[in-house]
Amino acid sequence: MVEKISTLDIRQRLGDILNRVALRNDQFIIERKGKPLAAVVPVQQLEQIRRAAQTRLLRVLERQSEKISESQADRLANEAKHRTRKAPRK
Repeated sequence: MVEKISTLDIRQRLGDILNRVALRNDQFIIERKGKPLAAVVPVQQLEQIRRAAQTRLLRVLERQSEKISESQADRLANEAKHRTRKAPRK
């Protein structure tokens, strides 16, 4: 289960939170003013997510007539990720 935590709580309890993530595989959603801001997850889980996304992208690209390399697929995935991010506030 994912636990929600405020930015203030994370500042006050960072060591405890990191231990829980590393040792117990706990997950946290950090919120600011009740809105999700970031997540703290075990590194292994982050790597699994990255591998799954890469595998999914490669499968999609394999269905296309033009073949591309894994490094080209990584570049395309990074470009897509950056395009979907919100524009910075002014």
